[in-house]
Amino acid sequence: MDETEFKRRTREFAKRVAGVCDALPAQRTADVLARQLIRSGMSVAANYRAACRARSTRDMISKLSIVEEEADESVHWLEMLVELEIITEKRLAPLIDEGNQIIAMLVASIKTLRRKSTKS
Repeated sequence: MDETEFKRRTREFAKRVAGVCDALPAQRTADVLARQLIRSGMSVAANYRAACRARSTRDMISKLSIVEEEADESVHWLEMLVELEIITEKRLAPLIDEGNQIIAMLVASIKTLRRKSTKS
């Protein structure tokens, strides 16, 4: 997957997260979770975009690590919505899966960059 496609994918993830947050019921717990989720979910796309402008391999690894953390946090909040029975697992399973796929791709990219940087 190239940079343009991954940018698109992270942006779609962020938009889907926003849709989930907008659909949450007006409850205190749901509101707190929505605020956390919207911040981390939107951050995935924004920080990946920043990583694409990295000035060095080391800078890119650092920025991609932030994207990985934000994606993992987003998955955490999605799982909390399910565990607290605010939204059904059936409804969130595809988005949780997409978050986990994004995390896996980021981990693989970071490992590849680290290997390449140690060979230089």
